[in-house]
Amino acid sequence: MDRRRFVAGVASVAAAGLAGCAVDDETSASGGGTLRLGMSGGAISDSLDPRNFMDWVPINIGYQIMNGLVEIDDHGNAVPELLESWEAQPGAAQWTFNVRRDVVFHNGKTLDVDDVIYSLNLHRGDTRSASRGVLENIASLRKLDDHRLQIALTAGDAELPATLSDYRLLVAPAGFTDWAHPVGTGGYRLESFVPGVRCLTRKTGHYWKPNAGLVEAIEIIVINDPMARINALISGQVDIISRIDGRTAELMKRNKQFRVVRSQTGQYAVLAMNCGSTPFRDNEVRLALKAAIDRPALIKTILNGYGQVGDDQPIPPGNRFYDRSAPPPVYDPDKARFHLKKARREGLRVTLQVSEAAFSGAVDAAVLYQASAARAGIALEVRREPADGYWSNVWQKAPFCASYSDGRNTVDAVLSKAYKSTSSTNDTDWRRPDFDRLANQARAELDEQKRRALYAECQRMIREDCGAVIPMFVDHVSAGTQRVKGWEPSVSLDLMGQRIGEKVWLQD
Repeated sequence: MDRRRFVAGVASVAAAGLAGCAVDDETSASGGGTLRLGMSGGAISDSLDPRNFMDWVPINIGYQIMNGLVEIDDHGNAVPELLESWEAQPGAAQWTFNVRRDVVFHNGKTLDVDDVIYSLNLHRGDTRSASRGVLENIASLRKLDDHRLQIALTAGDAELPATLSDYRLLVAPAGFTDWAHPVGTGGYRLESFVPGVRCLTRKTGHYWKPNAGLVEAIEIIVINDPMARINALISGQVDIISRIDGRTAELMKRNKQFRVVRSQTGQYAVLAMNCGSTPFRDNEVRLALKAAIDRPALIKTILNGYGQVGDDQPIPPGNRFYDRSAPPPVYDPDKARFHLKKARREGLRVTLQVSEAAFSGAVDAAVLYQASAARAGIALEVRREPADGYWSNVWQKAPFCASYSDGRNTVDAVLSKAYKSTSSTNDTDWRRPDFDRLANQARAELDEQKRRALYAECQRMIREDCGAVIPMFVDHVSAGTQRVKGWEPSVSLDLMGQRIGEKVWLQD
């Protein structure tokens, strides 16, 4: 189905009003049924080992089977999950956490501190986990008793509980290694999993969370093509789809059969230049490419208004540490030419490798970038890559490629994920020890005004020197049928923090 036929199909469904009236939202929660999710963000290389989580499908499955340590609520606050309470010593460099009692793994083992320590250590030290940088401030983990854990930090961190909400920090039994058959404390057990194709989980029947895990089963169907996802929803093959574009959202809003949910989580699109490769090791080239992109045009054309202009650093305007003193980014072909002349790179030719796997509309965004760059004298070749295998074959391998980053719950988590030298997911290969020291200093600063100034300097360094072109912050926009109840926007990740399976119920 091409875009013209697809849009016509959605419009005809909207105009026909096939659905009738929406169901009363006040209907009480009840269990049963299979929740069917049509999701992008799955690949044949996917693993259910949390250390390897790179995209939405394995993250969503992980939360069905396992629980995290801390959850982020609807207001962005860190609230208890398997860690039921905590207390910090003055200076916030030493914390005591209480592990929830009477929680049982699917294999019958009762949760204790050893499980939490083991699960945290999967992401510390010599590990391939992308969350290693998030936990680098932890100096030691000490078992006080079976249900009390002491965490000592190298420097104070008043937001440690929020840091521990990272989606890779899921809890498995101590010593567990069989990630093809994960065991957790979540509301669902794994029944079948074909990476990049499909996953089915089934309710355990004894979930420790009250009024959660209500549906009988959850089926994820991986549909990386955006138009195919929409078609699957319209035809009734799935109940919810992820990642629709703004134009489609406006069309679907016209039909009462469907519901569109928009979440602003700090997710951003990034066009990553590898700072260790030619010509991107020259910052004048990087600055030229940043000046050569028309950001408002992307918001209007690609996102249809479902996003905000980005300024080449990862902290969104809604964050309390966002640097509001920075001048807004401007599309400036003359400035781009100026930087190219300084670099002696007039007539620059570069290739940008893109895929819809990176973000919805990535290919069209690259084509728009190509046009705006041409007016600055830059010949930008757009090379479209297949969605399957993009993260293993292109990302962090191509000198210039499209990517995205989900919003994180603390500024330190954002910086640790993609900008510190210690990060394994530093996709621009930008590594500056002075930046690392500044970011660590900011994390340890308990005076919020001083921390804000330090984080503003971190943002300036990324904006002016890093290889990340960040043209826009992208809203998560999903759609589903009215039979899905309890579904709300989220402030952290898509689909209710990727925990939608345990939070919603179905009404026929």
